[in-house]
Amino acid sequence: MNAGIGFIFTDSLSRVAAVSAMLLSRDPHFAAIGFVFTPLTAAVQIPMGILGNWWPELLRWNITAVVMSAAFMAGAVIQIRGVSRDRGCDRWVTAVLTVLFAVNPMIVMYAASGMSEAPFLFFVIWAARRLMRWMHNDDVHDLIAAGLALSLAYLTRYDALAPLFVAVVLVVVVSWLRYPKAEDGDDQPVVRLWAAALDGAVLAIPGFLAFAVWSSASWLITGQAFQQFSSVYGNSAILEQSGSNVDTPIHRIIFSISEIAVLGPTLPVLAGCAIFLAIRRRDPDVVVPLALFGAVLGAQTLLYAMGSTFPLLRFYISVIPLCFVLVILIAPRGAAVISRRPGRAATAPPVTPARVHPSIPLVISLCLLAGSTAVTLVAMGNARLAVLEHSIASAVIPGRQNLEEQTNLRTFGAERRIAKYLDDLELPEGSVLLDTVESYAVVAASDHPRQFVVPSDSDFVRILNNPSEFGVEYILSVPNTGRGTSDAINRRYPTMYETGAGGVGALVLEVPNDGGMDPSSWRLYRVTGNQQAGR
Repeated sequence: MNAGIGFIFTDSLSRVAAVSAMLLSRDPHFAAIGFVFTPLTAAVQIPMGILGNWWPELLRWNITAVVMSAAFMAGAVIQIRGVSRDRGCDRWVTAVLTVLFAVNPMIVMYAASGMSEAPFLFFVIWAARRLMRWMHNDDVHDLIAAGLALSLAYLTRYDALAPLFVAVVLVVVVSWLRYPKAEDGDDQPVVRLWAAALDGAVLAIPGFLAFAVWSSASWLITGQAFQQFSSVYGNSAILEQSGSNVDTPIHRIIFSISEIAVLGPTLPVLAGCAIFLAIRRRDPDVVVPLALFGAVLGAQTLLYAMGSTFPLLRFYISVIPLCFVLVILIAPRGAAVISRRPGRAATAPPVTPARVHPSIPLVISLCLLAGSTAVTLVAMGNARLAVLEHSIASAVIPGRQNLEEQTNLRTFGAERRIAKYLDDLELPEGSVLLDTVESYAVVAASDHPRQFVVPSDSDFVRILNNPSEFGVEYILSVPNTGRGTSDAINRRYPTMYETGAGGVGALVLEVPNDGGMDPSSWRLYRVTGNQQAGR
C-alpha cells in the first residue's frame, strides 16, 4: 500500500518526518519528535529510523511507520487470542475469532498504515484482558499490567485518558463492593475504602506519571503543556484553518453513530446477548470491555460533537475489538483464571464442562462477526463514510475508475519530486528553509535531510529572520491560506508565496500538487540577500 501503490496516510508520514528531524537533521535531538502528538508512535521507529541514514527509502516510503503499526496490530491479534484462551474457549473458537479479527479490512489497513490505531488498540485490548482477569483473581500483577497498558495507550493517543479514568472508577467500585468482611461480620468501611483507593492508585499511577511527565516536558521545552489544543499545529488550529466545523452537533452525533454502525453493525445484538448471559451466569467480565471501549467511542463521539476532531472512520475502530471480546464472553467459560498470586477477594468463576456441540448463541455470534466484516469492507469504499480509506479502492478493485480516488493515490508525489530536485543540486547543510507544517513529506523523501532548516532546529528563528546571513540559498513556500497560515515562513514573510516577500527571494520553481490535498502548489525561491524587503 505504501511503497507499491504509493498510498500513504498524512499523519503517519508526518511522524516519520519527526523521526527524521530527531535523528538525521542538522540539529538532531530528542525534543524534535514534537509535542503536538504523544511520542510513542514515533519513538518506536527510532531504531529503524537510524538506518534511514544509509537507506532513505525507509523514510521516503513510510516503511519505519509500517513496521511499527504491523507489529502492534499483530500484538492486538495476539491479545484477542489471549482473551479467548483466558476464557477457556474451544480451540476452534479461538482460531476462528483470531482469524476473523486479523482479516478484518480495517485491521489490515491500519496494520499497514503506520498510524497510531495499531498501538492504541493493542494497549487497550491488553488492559481490558488484564482487568477481566483481575475481576476474578484480584491479582495485583494483572492490575499493574492494566495500569501500564493504559499509560502506554496515553503515550500513543490523548483519548486514552477516557478509558483510564473509567477503568480507575470501575476498579475502585469493584474493590469496594467485593472486599471481604471480617470474621466477626464487621463491615469495616474505612478498611474497605483504603483497599479500594489502593487498587485504584495501582491502576492510575502509571497513567498519571505518563501524563505528568509528558505535559511537563512539553511545557518546559515549548512553553505549552498541551500543544494538541493550544499550538498552531494542533487539531483545534487545523480545524479552524480548514473551516471544517460547519455541521451542527446533532449531525455530528448522527455521523458518529453511522461510523460505529458500519464498523460494528452487530454491536447491539452482541452487547445485549453478552449482558443477558453475564447476568444469568453471574459473570461480571462483560463490564470491562463495555466500560473501556465504550469510553473510547464515547470520547470520540463527544469530541466530534464539540467540533474538536475530524469526521474519520478510524477514530471509531475500537468498536471492532469490542465486538470480538463480547463474542468471547458469550461463549461459556471453559477454564478457571490462572493467577500468580490471587488476592483476598479472588473468586472461582463457574466453569462449564467441555461440550460436544457448540452453543447456538456462540455459533450465531461468529456468523454475525463474519457478516460484520463484509459490511465494513463495503463501507470502506464509500467516500462519505470512509474519507481516508475509500481511495485505496481504485487501486485494488479491477475496473474502478474514480478520478478523486486516483488523485488521492498520488498524494506526496509532488513532495518526492521536490525532494529529488533539491537532492540533485547537492546543496550544503542548512541551505533550504521550510516549515514542516505542509512540507514534512519533502523532508521525509529527501536523501539529504541535513540540507533543510526546520522548525525543530534550535536556531530556526534566527535563520528565519535573516536567511542569507546564515547561508540559506532557497526558501520553500506554500500559499498563505488554510493550514498555510500557520506556516512560520508565511507568518514572518506574509507575501513570500505571492511575491517572494518583495525581494527576499526570486522565484526558481513552482510545483503543483497533483495529490488532491493542500497546499495547491509549492514555490521555491532563491534567496537574494535583500532582507530589508521583507521587514
